Amino acid sequence: MPWRVPPADKQAGVRPDAYAVWMSEIMLQQTTVAAVTAYFQRFIARWPTVADLAAAEDAEVMGEWAGLGYYARARNLLKCARAVVADHGGAFPADHAALLKLPGIGPYTAAAIASIAFDLRHTVVDGNVERVMARMFDEHTPLPAAKPILTAHAERLTPDKRPGDYAQAVMDLGATICSPKNPACGICPWRDPCRARDKGTAPELPKKTPKKAKPVRHGTVYLAQRSDGAWLLETRPDSGLLGGMLGWPGSDWVDASGPRPTKPPLDADWVKLPGEVRHTFTHFHLLLDVMVAEVHETATGTFLPRDQFRPSDLPTVMRKAFDLAQK
Repeated sequence: MPWRVPPADKQAGVRPDAYAVWMSEIMLQQTTVAAVTAYFQRFIARWPTVADLAAAEDAEVMGEWAGLGYYARARNLLKCARAVVADHGGAFPADHAALLKLPGIGPYTAAAIASIAFDLRHTVVDGNVERVMARMFDEHTPLPAAKPILTAHAERLTPDKRPGDYAQAVMDLGATICSPKNPACGICPWRDPCRARDKGTAPELPKKTPKKAKPVRHGTVYLAQRSDGAWLLETRPDSGLLGGMLGWPGSDWVDASGPRPTKPPLDADWVKLPGEVRHTFTHFHLLLDVMVAEVHETATGTFLPRDQFRPSDLPTVMRKAFDLAQK
């Protein structure tokens, strides 16, 4: 985990800070450690305490989050930080039920904070733990139906003593040894009691219900730059995909079989760029046409001065459109 405590500190009884555990667990939702680490380090350096984060401007936080995806997490990050400051004096509560009441914190994140930061006995189950449990008990029920079964197994194994260290150990076991492909059973500390290793079924577990093919949606974005270098931008509504993020004006994203609305944000000599932007969200693939135009300084709209515009503040799909326009 990005907040990992050095082994020497673990032996000395030092526990990870709840703020750091919470931050990393929110960032790691549906995202890999490799993708999260740099973001985590930047966030902690810029906002070292939950009070610092709570006092930050929304646009600053959303801009720093740009590229990490699943932007509702960033909005909930701010809401949660502000709730911790307003309702808990700037310290995360050492109570599972109270943690669950905070914005953006679900059962897994609450259990992780309670267990790892406060050493309370709560069962932490992520994808790595599910894989370890499925193999330990040779459970062939496919996910997601197997989740309650695997959670029950994990609950029985969670110890009363040092449950936070145990939770980290099992997650590490799944991430490094009991890996999705080619598990290193020969060096696994649980190889002897592992039923799947004994039966030779470990590589095929956990089983998963086949996913449906993702639909394809189409849309159009409009990149307008004034003669003074300012860009026409908008802040997307808080609800929905890319909520609260900076982006280019554009059409709705519609199914490939439906009509493709193309109403520009202002009158200009729009030119369609060759090629298209391709991006994949959780539930669909998106294809975007990119229209560009140069407009006069008197053009109306919300323009961001060139010296204030940072492409890195854009979510990935919008940055792809900008990159295409720069070719």
